[in-house]
Amino acid sequence: MSLKSTTKTDVNTVELVFEVTAEEFEKAVEGAYQKQRKNISLPGFRKGKVSRKMAEARMGENVFYEDALNQLINAELPQALMHADFEIVDTPQVSAEKVSKTEGAVFKAICITKPDIQIADYKGIPASKTVKEVTDADVNSQVEMLRQRNARLVSVDDRPAQLGDETNIDFEGFIDGNAFEGGKGENFPLRLGSGQFIPGFEDQIVGKTIGEEFDVNVTFPENYQMQEFAGKEAVFKCKLNGITIEELPEADDEFIQDSTEFENLEAFKEDARKNLENSAVRDADIAFDNAIMEALIAKVDVPIPNCMYEHRIDELVRNFEQVLSQQGMGIDLYLQYTGMDMNDFRETNRDRAMNEVKLRLALEKIADLENIQISDDEINASLQPIAEANKMPIDEVKRRLPMVDYITDMRVTKALELVKANANTEEVPAEETPAIEE
Repeated sequence: MSLKSTTKTDVNTVELVFEVTAEEFEKAVEGAYQKQRKNISLPGFRKGKVSRKMAEARMGENVFYEDALNQLINAELPQALMHADFEIVDTPQVSAEKVSKTEGAVFKAICITKPDIQIADYKGIPASKTVKEVTDADVNSQVEMLRQRNARLVSVDDRPAQLGDETNIDFEGFIDGNAFEGGKGENFPLRLGSGQFIPGFEDQIVGKTIGEEFDVNVTFPENYQMQEFAGKEAVFKCKLNGITIEELPEADDEFIQDSTEFENLEAFKEDARKNLENSAVRDADIAFDNAIMEALIAKVDVPIPNCMYEHRIDELVRNFEQVLSQQGMGIDLYLQYTGMDMNDFRETNRDRAMNEVKLRLALEKIADLENIQISDDEINASLQPIAEANKMPIDEVKRRLPMVDYITDMRVTKALELVKANANTEEVPAEETPAIEE
């Protein structure tokens, strides 16, 4: 094989021409014949006993060319790409431009190439790190959530129903004096003010007492989902069977001891404050990282081959399918539930895919500009947990992983850390939230 030419024909597109000699072509044709020989059958010959010369005479001289050319492409194209000075991002489109027993074969490959990213000013990116200050109100909200989780329902029989009460009702609805399907319920739980029923229904239960029977008059909304009821007036015959309310425990040491591992309320608050502060730092770090990455993405303004976006969408879809599989659901069922087809679902991932491709290209370029290298010790240290988890030597892990991609991932990670370390960072305390009295 010899590489004849590489010609840039368009943005991120290169035409590569390579050729094989007559001897190499003949060897490929003979290989194609030997591969097909056992299946060749001609009148007067037993299956598998037809000579190549006879097969070509009866079936045409080029009968084995297609297989031979495919063999040559599979064998020689990688060699041609190794000699070319570019990196491809998609499977090349290869065609045989010339085929001759005496002169060999000439191939043309249309290659989509990795774009050449020009990125500058990646050091000193301005990015603020806003750490929210944890207030007493935030800590008190944690105590309140704990009280809510430990609330209990208590029956109330000494007062009328109020908004916020959990009621138990019987009801039957009538339109023009006739009961309608789906308008009846017994011992139905309804929290007043929840908006679960037609507007105005729950408000008319307020003030009623247990055992009381009463009418609720409402009008179905014009946009009601059941068109036969839309805009119509209805009367519901109701009875209030019971009222319950949430009773919250007192926020004291005894409550804390019963519901947590802490000895007293103060210890719980100290731990809650610490957790909230740690969470605030993590949130600030995530926001800072996102700001850095968005700035890098914005610096990538060269044309990107669409196939790179499509390949990333392929990966995102496969990853999502794996998550669904772990939950016992297939992608087809998910699409059915969401009312999407696969094209719709792929489009929901396009913006994310575009940003991730641009970010990756930016960081790979930075890694090259900074000559970031990964040592053997760093590789082994990162693979050690994988080796231990799978109970196999590191060398075996290396044989099973695509190490070129793995090392590139490590270089990209280092490049991002470099950009973050050199950012123009300003730590800004977040605006305090108003205090809530206990």
